Amino acid sequence: MTEITHRHVESQSGLRMHVAEAGEGPLVLLLHGFPECWYSWRHQLVALAEAGYHAVAPDQRGYARTGGPAEAGEYSILHLVGDVVGLIEALGGGRAVVVGHDWGAPVAWHTAQLRPDKVRGVVGMSVPHRPRSSRPPVRVMRETLGEGFYMVYFQQPGVPEAEFERDPATTFRRSLYAASGQAPAHVPIIPEGGGFLDILPEPAELPDWFTKDDIATYVAEYADSGFTGPVNWYRNLDRNWELTAAWHRAPISPPALFVAGDRDAVLAFPGARKALDRMSDFVPNLQSIVVLPECGHWVQQERPTEVNDALIGFLRAL
Repeated sequence: MTEITHRHVESQSGLRMHVAEAGEGPLVLLLHGFPECWYSWRHQLVALAEAGYHAVAPDQRGYARTGGPAEAGEYSILHLVGDVVGLIEALGGGRAVVVGHDWGAPVAWHTAQLRPDKVRGVVGMSVPHRPRSSRPPVRVMRETLGEGFYMVYFQQPGVPEAEFERDPATTFRRSLYAASGQAPAHVPIIPEGGGFLDILPEPAELPDWFTKDDIATYVAEYADSGFTGPVNWYRNLDRNWELTAAWHRAPISPPALFVAGDRDAVLAFPGARKALDRMSDFVPNLQSIVVLPECGHWVQQERPTEVNDALIGFLRAL
């Protein structure tokens, strides 16, 4: 079986990044989301390598073995895109196909939008491209969903990461189960005085795609870095809006693919379905939208075979 190897790479953004990689050939970068790391791409690393690609899954800024700066302001979308472009350069330059899931999807979309010269193709999973809004997003969330909406809750300094770090195994078990296709639907609104984990169901048994060993791996990967860096991404939502004014509604020109599960709660967010229906207005080379039935948010882990087929088909068509 193809081996996944690990090393640290000095990104030309200045960040020393841990990467997991496999294979040789055209570069494919796999960008994870929250609360994940390189491990969420374990199935894709092997499949892409065996299909003839150099598959690389970094731990992104603030996460796992990469870690990152302490200041929340150093987690803007420009920092994150800079890390990706710097990693492409450090891995040989040229261009790459950039694939992102969850928070990794906006990073992938923005990389393709801001630096199309470095992107041969872009794949978003679970989070469709949404053009820049006319108002700061956290302000809109507060007005429409209240202080209890989880992204607003994450704005509090020190509070969410302290909750997540009390028992990381519980954090990963509940978080990954709650957003999966096997969990009952829930609304991510935190009651006053409660915490994020309070609204997530405890699984009676784990889904077949997610084992106790997987939980133990996530716990071990986060042991040194904790959760402050990952939560800092959310603390830059309004700042990202300010910093990207020059690209307001700019198109994403590289060939693109979108993959999601039909039970993904992200697609139930206000405006998400409209964004999906109108994505080709802003992503003119959108090749396909793949929606997997009876699948939740963690598409590449829940349905690896179908995701791998979609990815490899897209790559071979480029």
